Amino acid sequence: MDYRALGLKVGLEIHQQLDTHKLFCDCASRLAEEDSGIRFQRRLRPTQSELGEVDAAAIEEARRHLTFVYEATPNTCLVEADEEPPHAPNEHALDIALEISLLLGAKPVREVDFMRKIVIDGSNTAGFQRSALVALDGAIQVNGKRIGVPTILLEEDAARKVGEKADEIFYRLDRLGIPLSEISTTPDIATPEEAREVALAIGSLLRATRKVIRGIGTIREDLNVSIRGGARIEIKGVQELRLIETFVQKEVERQVMLIDVAKELQKRGGGAVPPDGMDLTVLFTHSASKVIQSALTKGGKVYGWPLPKFAGLLKGKLGPELAAHATVAGVGGIFHSDELPAYGVTEHEVDAVRGALTLGDQDAFVLVADEEAKCLHALEEMLPRAQYAGKGVPEETRDPRPDGTSVYSRPLPGKARMYPETDVPPLRVHEDRLRRIREHLPERPEAKVPRLARQYGVHEQQARQLVQEGSDDLFELIAKEFGEATLVATVLLYHYSELRRAGLDVDGIPEDHLRELFSLLKAGRFAKEAIPDLLREMAKTGSRASTALEKVGVQGLSRADVERIVDEVLDASADLIRSRGAAAEKGIMGRAMEKLRGRADGKVVSEVVHARLEKRMREEKKGTN
Repeated sequence: MDYRALGLKVGLEIHQQLDTHKLFCDCASRLAEEDSGIRFQRRLRPTQSELGEVDAAAIEEARRHLTFVYEATPNTCLVEADEEPPHAPNEHALDIALEISLLLGAKPVREVDFMRKIVIDGSNTAGFQRSALVALDGAIQVNGKRIGVPTILLEEDAARKVGEKADEIFYRLDRLGIPLSEISTTPDIATPEEAREVALAIGSLLRATRKVIRGIGTIREDLNVSIRGGARIEIKGVQELRLIETFVQKEVERQVMLIDVAKELQKRGGGAVPPDGMDLTVLFTHSASKVIQSALTKGGKVYGWPLPKFAGLLKGKLGPELAAHATVAGVGGIFHSDELPAYGVTEHEVDAVRGALTLGDQDAFVLVADEEAKCLHALEEMLPRAQYAGKGVPEETRDPRPDGTSVYSRPLPGKARMYPETDVPPLRVHEDRLRRIREHLPERPEAKVPRLARQYGVHEQQARQLVQEGSDDLFELIAKEFGEATLVATVLLYHYSELRRAGLDVDGIPEDHLRELFSLLKAGRFAKEAIPDLLREMAKTGSRASTALEKVGVQGLSRADVERIVDEVLDASADLIRSRGAAAEKGIMGRAMEKLRGRADGKVVSEVVHARLEKRMREEKKGTN
């Protein structure tokens, strides 16, 4: 796909948790495995901005009529419950945000004033998020291209959703109030790959401060995506960096599809959609559809809604869009004519619906089965989306899915959700404070990568990856102390990555435990092939390297022991040697490593196998002569 020809524009908003206590109280910034047993409920309502306007996104959230259940944790207090005013802002968090701003070349503001941003999806007990502008007009260079960073904000993180049922959503308060730095870029990113690279570059710079929290969920990206003829779409809360490229690709495909649908509707003379549906319950009294029968058993109804000229434009196109809007009303989903007959709905029933709604060949329909009030509400929610179908792509916020697609969440919020925070005093930013921070700025990633490659003899790609993952300080510490820089890089980049994929917390292995591991390796207590097994044991049990070594049982062997074991393998492989001669070496090496892996260096084993095999073949040849 030619993204430049499509006029693709992408902007990022990166939210990074800062490694300090919460923003408006002294509670620890950490997640809790269990709640404290204290729970309370809230219902949230939209309020007006300082200009007297009400945000469209807040209005839609209110129409869901949800109850929010909050679980307190040991690291929460009355501030998170909104039962106590916020304390003075965390000055350390502001220092970190200012450091990030200076690394991005931004201009710090002279006074930090907090604002309230209306959010009534339940993620904040107060119904708003506190946020403050810290700096303006920064930039970052990525592959020689300048990407602007117009704003850097300091704000509080949201509560953590832990479950939902019926009309209730459950949130845990451990994450609420953790300080975040929000870094927004200009929409100058022109390809999906570039979006990933910019996020990677900003992430590397953030980790260079050594003052941000690491781990899944501690950094989240909002993607703002548009193409020519489309609209700005915000995909909110992407957590996996590797999927950024996929999210952009799939959003471009979706917008292209919606533009094509709009053109087809215009060509057909469609787009006018009737506001009301029709009660068609009588047509489905004996339906074999489990969904419909479940609704009718509970006293529900089946409503049909005609969509003139929409035939063939629903399945895989507008159908999922309409279904997502219908869920705002609390219905489980919808049926539409492009996918019927199916799901227990027969061809006879489809024909009956088409007749009742007086549809032509190019017309489509939607069915909703649920409580009557929910059916009518679902039709009300779908109506604006169907009416916009002939225009193209509506602006909206979408939630990410694990496969790189996204689903409608709510209208795109606007300035109507902001108003001043009256409970938090402003903070002055004096030049002395900025001077102190400037004097201790860390080495920038673009300088550190070539230095690591030059100083330690590792490949520049490895050095870049170490910096991107924030493992560069640990790499330098161990490589300086024990040498083996390439092996250290391999452990931190590849072995750690494999164990993370297996669900093990290798990042939780203490620094002194890892240093002990390399100390034992240098002393010859085990072979480097045993490192993954030892790391696995250390991550699983929290044990030191010496304890893991005893448990895994991979004590190092002398060369004499290696020769003895290789001779045993050669004895057992006599037939293979007679039939294949020197070509048997590869197979014998594999058998030897099965017995010696982790207890002897692979290079040593290879040398011994080669030498002992040659010796045996010479002796056998001499014996036959």
